[in-house]
Amino acid sequence: MQTVDFFPPMVDDPRWFGRIAAANSLSDVYAMGGRPITAMNLVGWPRDLDLELLGEVLAGGLEKTVEAGAVLCGGHSVVDQEIKFGLSVTGLVQPQRFWRNGGALVGDALVLTKPLGIGPATTAIKRDVATPALIAKAMAQMAMLNKAACEAVLDLPVHGATDVTGFGFVGHACEMAEGAGLALDCEAAALPLLDGVLDVVRAGVMSGGCSRGKQHFGPRVAIGAGVDPAVADLVFDAETSGGLLLAVPETAVGKVVQRLRAAGAISQAVVGRFVPRPAGAPALTLR
Repeated sequence: MQTVDFFPPMVDDPRWFGRIAAANSLSDVYAMGGRPITAMNLVGWPRDLDLELLGEVLAGGLEKTVEAGAVLCGGHSVVDQEIKFGLSVTGLVQPQRFWRNGGALVGDALVLTKPLGIGPATTAIKRDVATPALIAKAMAQMAMLNKAACEAVLDLPVHGATDVTGFGFVGHACEMAEGAGLALDCEAAALPLLDGVLDVVRAGVMSGGCSRGKQHFGPRVAIGAGVDPAVADLVFDAETSGGLLLAVPETAVGKVVQRLRAAGAISQAVVGRFVPRPAGAPALTLR
């Protein structure tokens, strides 16, 4: 398998930016049940910016590449007005274990392995209104590889999977449901959230990804009247290096949750169920 991803900084610390961008790039391989084997750097760097800072970015990326068990084998850089960094990653996967995002079956549970809320958190960081605690939690979560979560359930039945990134929870969950020809019934109270992020959302701090997500996915989603408005906004916002979404049969849920907990996944939340989708019904219902 082959994947590529890169983006501009969302945190001020160059080493942490490198870690986060690399973890985000590597995540696409884990979301397909694969193992990264090689990576190449992709860099856009302003001509007049200190190259020592670039060294820190690359060092952070290398840390995560090594942690993933992959080999960094070069890369490419260009002069750019805006800083950009990421990886092109090559991975291997057993064909019989390849996770497709549209493979869910009726009755499957949807399990999420990281809390939501990175979009509002990084927006708060950019606007200098994030608390030190929120900054620390957001950076640590974004830099956490999905390696352990992926490996923990490789021998268990996973019918479908993806990771939660730029399209937010709603976008990627809809992608799974629609790809399977089904609908998702989700519980708002079951969604794991980054500590303190609802206060940020209630203060009106959301990224542009939230409004774009609502515009694109809103017509395919039904949100119950009892859902907290802050949660109803947050699920549309973009995530960076988010967790895995795993569609697993009900009979395997207990084992999946147990394995994820033992592997150190920061969430093992069962957030919804796949159900038949009658004609004209929403792809996702949040109650």
